[in-house]
Amino acid sequence: MVCYRCIMVVEDLLAKLGFTPLHVELGKAIIQETVGKAELEHIRQTLQSVGFELIDDKRNRLIEQIKQEIIRLVHSQNGELKTTLSDYLADRLHHDYSSLSKLFSETNGITIEKYFISQKIERVKELLVYDELSLNEIAFLLNYSSMAHLSRQFKEVTGTTPSEFKKQKIQLRKGLDEIV
Repeated sequence: MVCYRCIMVVEDLLAKLGFTPLHVELGKAIIQETVGKAELEHIRQTLQSVGFELIDDKRNRLIEQIKQEIIRLVHSQNGELKTTLSDYLADRLHHDYSSLSKLFSETNGITIEKYFISQKIERVKELLVYDELSLNEIAFLLNYSSMAHLSRQFKEVTGTTPSEFKKQKIQLRKGLDEIV
Protein backbone atom coordinates (compact mmCIF):
# COMPACT_ATOMS: atom_id res chain seq x y z
CA MET A 1 0.00 0.00 0.00
CA VAL A 2 1.40 3.32 -0.90
CA CYS A 3 -1.22 5.88 0.08
CA TYR A 4 -3.79 6.56 2.74
CA ARG A 5 -6.67 5.82 0.35
CA CYS A 6 -5.09 2.39 -0.05
CA ILE A 7 -5.35 1.89 3.71
CA MET A 8 -9.06 2.69 3.60
CA VAL A 9 -9.60 0.25 0.71
CA VAL A 10 -7.79 -2.56 2.55
CA GLU A 11 -9.74 -1.89 5.77
CA ASP A 12 -12.98 -2.00 3.80
CA LEU A 13 -12.04 -5.21 1.96
CA LEU A 14 -11.04 -6.97 5.17
CA ALA A 15 -14.30 -5.92 6.85
CA LYS A 16 -16.33 -7.12 3.85
CA LEU A 17 -14.53 -10.48 4.09
CA GLY A 18 -15.67 -10.73 7.71
CA PHE A 19 -12.41 -9.84 9.43
CA THR A 20 -11.85 -7.22 12.09
CA PRO A 21 -8.96 -4.93 11.11
CA LEU A 22 -7.21 -3.85 14.30
CA HIS A 23 -4.51 -1.78 12.66
CA VAL A 24 -3.81 -1.01 9.01
CA GLU A 25 -0.89 1.13 7.95
CA LEU A 26 1.19 1.48 4.84
CA GLY A 27 2.41 -2.01 3.98
CA LYS A 28 0.91 -3.76 7.01
CA ALA A 29 -2.46 -5.02 8.25
CA ILE A 30 -3.26 -6.66 11.56
CA ILE A 31 -6.59 -8.41 12.03
CA GLN A 32 -8.19 -9.80 15.15
CA GLU A 33 -8.94 -13.24 13.79
CA THR A 34 -6.59 -16.18 13.27
CA VAL A 35 -6.42 -17.00 9.58
CA GLY A 36 -6.11 -20.45 8.01
CA LYS A 37 -4.58 -21.27 4.63
CA ALA A 38 -7.89 -21.14 2.76
CA GLU A 39 -8.82 -17.78 4.31
CA LEU A 40 -5.36 -16.41 3.60
CA GLU A 41 -5.70 -17.42 -0.05
CA HIS A 42 -9.12 -15.75 -0.21
CA ILE A 43 -7.63 -12.54 1.22
CA ARG A 44 -4.78 -12.78 -1.32
CA GLN A 45 -7.19 -13.16 -4.26
CA THR A 46 -9.44 -10.34 -3.05
CA LEU A 47 -6.49 -7.98 -2.65
CA GLN A 48 -5.14 -8.94 -6.08
CA SER A 49 -8.52 -8.21 -7.66
CA VAL A 50 -8.06 -4.52 -6.76
CA GLY A 51 -4.33 -4.35 -7.53
CA PHE A 52 -2.79 -5.13 -4.14
CA GLU A 53 -0.41 -7.88 -3.21
CA LEU A 54 -0.34 -9.94 -0.04
CA ILE A 55 3.24 -10.13 1.13
CA ASP A 56 3.78 -12.95 3.57
CA ASP A 57 7.45 -13.68 2.88
CA LYS A 58 9.91 -12.19 5.40
CA ARG A 59 12.33 -10.87 2.74
CA ASN A 60 9.55 -9.25 0.70
CA ARG A 61 8.08 -7.72 3.85
CA LEU A 62 11.43 -6.15 4.65
CA ILE A 63 11.74 -4.74 1.11
CA GLU A 64 8.23 -3.34 1.38
CA GLN A 65 9.17 -1.75 4.72
CA ILE A 66 12.21 -0.11 3.11
CA LYS A 67 10.00 1.32 0.36
CA GLN A 68 7.38 2.52 2.85
CA GLU A 69 9.98 4.26 5.01
CA ILE A 70 11.40 6.05 1.98
CA ILE A 71 7.93 7.01 0.73
CA ARG A 72 7.02 8.31 4.19
CA LEU A 73 10.29 10.21 4.40
CA VAL A 74 9.92 11.86 0.97
CA HIS A 75 6.18 12.45 0.79
CA SER A 76 5.25 13.07 4.42
CA GLN A 77 8.44 14.46 5.91
CA ASN A 78 9.63 16.17 2.70
CA GLY A 79 12.88 14.23 2.70
CA GLU A 80 13.99 15.86 5.93
CA LEU A 81 16.81 13.66 7.14
CA LYS A 82 18.55 14.51 10.39
CA THR A 83 21.12 11.83 9.58
CA THR A 84 22.19 9.78 6.55
CA LEU A 85 19.66 7.65 4.66
CA SER A 86 21.58 4.53 5.64
CA ASP A 87 21.49 5.40 9.37
CA TYR A 88 17.83 6.42 9.11
CA LEU A 89 16.77 3.10 7.56
CA ALA A 90 18.97 0.99 9.84
CA ASP A 91 17.48 2.73 12.87
CA ARG A 92 13.85 2.55 11.67
CA LEU A 93 14.02 -1.08 10.49
CA HIS A 94 16.41 -2.45 13.13
CA HIS A 95 18.66 -4.09 10.55
CA ASP A 96 22.21 -3.50 9.43
CA TYR A 97 22.14 -1.17 6.41
CA SER A 98 24.51 -3.29 4.33
CA SER A 99 22.14 -6.27 4.56
CA LEU A 100 19.15 -4.03 3.73
CA SER A 101 21.02 -2.58 0.76
CA LYS A 102 22.10 -5.99 -0.56
CA LEU A 103 18.59 -7.45 -0.25
CA PHE A 104 16.99 -4.42 -1.89
CA SER A 105 19.44 -4.34 -4.80
CA GLU A 106 19.17 -8.09 -5.43
CA THR A 107 15.39 -7.96 -5.48
CA ASN A 108 14.73 -4.66 -7.25
CA GLY A 109 17.75 -4.31 -9.51
CA ILE A 110 18.49 -0.79 -8.22
CA THR A 111 20.10 0.58 -5.09
CA ILE A 112 18.17 2.04 -2.19
CA GLU A 113 19.76 5.40 -2.97
CA LYS A 114 18.46 5.34 -6.57
CA TYR A 115 15.01 4.42 -5.29
CA PHE A 116 15.20 7.33 -2.84
CA ILE A 117 16.20 9.70 -5.65
CA SER A 118 13.35 8.41 -7.85
CA GLN A 119 10.87 9.09 -5.06
CA LYS A 120 12.28 12.58 -4.56
CA ILE A 121 12.00 13.34 -8.28
CA GLU A 122 8.36 12.22 -8.31
CA ARG A 123 7.75 14.52 -5.36
CA VAL A 124 9.42 17.36 -7.27
CA LYS A 125 7.13 16.65 -10.26
CA GLU A 126 4.12 16.76 -7.97
CA LEU A 127 5.18 20.10 -6.50
CA LEU A 128 5.93 21.51 -9.95
CA VAL A 129 2.45 20.56 -11.17
CA TYR A 130 0.87 22.25 -8.13
CA ASP A 131 2.80 25.39 -9.12
CA GLU A 132 2.69 26.84 -5.61
CA LEU A 133 6.44 26.83 -4.86
CA SER A 134 9.43 28.09 -6.76
CA LEU A 135 12.13 25.63 -7.75
CA ASN A 136 14.35 27.16 -5.10
CA GLU A 137 11.68 26.55 -2.45
CA ILE A 138 11.20 22.96 -3.66
CA ALA A 139 14.96 22.37 -3.45
CA PHE A 140 14.98 23.69 0.12
CA LEU A 141 11.87 21.71 1.07
CA LEU A 142 13.35 18.43 -0.16
CA ASN A 143 16.78 19.01 1.38
CA TYR A 144 18.71 19.54 -1.84
CA SER A 145 21.95 21.41 -1.31
CA SER A 146 20.99 23.84 -4.07
CA MET A 147 18.54 24.49 -6.88
CA ALA A 148 21.31 23.55 -9.33
CA HIS A 149 21.74 20.16 -7.65
CA LEU A 150 17.99 19.53 -7.86
CA SER A 151 17.90 20.59 -11.53
CA ARG A 152 20.87 18.40 -12.41
CA GLN A 153 19.41 15.35 -10.68
CA PHE A 154 15.96 15.99 -12.19
CA LYS A 155 17.46 16.08 -15.70
CA GLU A 156 19.50 12.91 -15.08
CA VAL A 157 16.39 11.01 -14.03
CA THR A 158 13.75 12.44 -16.38
CA GLY A 159 15.78 13.64 -19.36
CA THR A 160 14.24 17.09 -19.08
CA THR A 161 14.80 20.12 -16.89
CA PRO A 162 12.25 21.12 -14.24
CA SER A 163 11.25 24.20 -16.25
CA GLU A 164 10.79 22.11 -19.43
CA PHE A 165 8.71 19.61 -17.42
CA LYS A 166 6.54 22.43 -16.10
CA LYS A 167 5.87 23.70 -19.64
CA GLN A 168 4.77 20.29 -20.96
CA LYS A 169 1.07 19.99 -21.59
CA ILE A 170 1.08 16.41 -20.27
CA GLN A 171 3.16 15.91 -17.16
CA LEU A 172 4.33 12.32 -17.09
CA ARG A 173 4.08 11.38 -13.46
CA LYS A 174 4.24 7.92 -11.97
CA GLY A 175 2.21 6.44 -9.17
CA LEU A 176 4.27 5.75 -6.06
CA ASP A 177 3.86 2.02 -6.55
CA GLU A 178 5.18 2.27 -10.13
CA ILE A 179 8.57 3.68 -9.14
CA VAL A 180 11.27 1.08 -9.35
